[in-house]
Amino acid sequence: MKVLLLGKNGQVGWELQRSLAPLGELIALDSRGDGALCGNLLDLAGLAATVREVRPDVIVNAAAYTAVDRAESEPVQARRINAEAPGVLADEATRIGAWLLHYSTDYVFDGSGTSPWREDDATGPLSVYGQTKLEGEQAVARCPKHLIFRTSWVYAARGNNFARTMLRLAQERDALRVIDDQVGAPTGAELLADVTAQILRSHADRPDVAGIYHLVASGETSWHGYARMLIDHARELGVPIRVEPEAIAPITTQDYPLPAGRPANSRLDTTKLQHCFGLVLPDWRVGVRRALDEMLNK
Repeated sequence: MKVLLLGKNGQVGWELQRSLAPLGELIALDSRGDGALCGNLLDLAGLAATVREVRPDVIVNAAAYTAVDRAESEPVQARRINAEAPGVLADEATRIGAWLLHYSTDYVFDGSGTSPWREDDATGPLSVYGQTKLEGEQAVARCPKHLIFRTSWVYAARGNNFARTMLRLAQERDALRVIDDQVGAPTGAELLADVTAQILRSHADRPDVAGIYHLVASGETSWHGYARMLIDHARELGVPIRVEPEAIAPITTQDYPLPAGRPANSRLDTTKLQHCFGLVLPDWRVGVRRALDEMLNK
């Protein structure tokens, strides 16, 4: 199996380099490319030429424009990376009969209600980022052999993310204010990468499984609950935490306004993925503890 991976140095892409390597020949690119091969999703012609040159059996697109607030003022760039480039990949994958795997987000929903979102629920993004990711899904679906994994609250031991930010602030400040009215499941890049590789290994010969799947860790929490868990575990590991537990205050989304709207309900129903592929998804705390241990070299 020949696999073309885009976005190799992002949180998910970094873990995919590890999980996909045993499947066969892996060509992994970042935005700088590799010689004549282009991995820059802003360069649509170069992207198409790369697929034609490599002729992979599978394209895994882990690259995305993820600056949610900046996308409000950079819609053209966000749309090029999140929607137009995946469309080019879909067309080229269709032409050579390849699989196209793509990652999307809970931001395609409007965040209403409290029930976990199913794959066939009506979408309604609240932001430019969410809208461009939805357009990317629609473009990827043009490829008959496509897999779209919607996920949420992605973190890793590597790179910038909520976990690292909270850990730093907890050592610097006497008090923290964290949003408590947005609910979802923190999901590790390692889990996304391992599930991706497992599905490719066992189902690459089954085009009937093509479609959209929700892929998040099990369980749920708020950003406030997530922060409390991170900080408590770091304290247990001997990290010099400055903020006391009672000084981590829950606040509402309205208390912390941002340019882009966020869904209050980011719960995703993973029943379809678990039943179709025979997988069990671990509780979100398991991956968070492991990533935190890795960050702190424990």
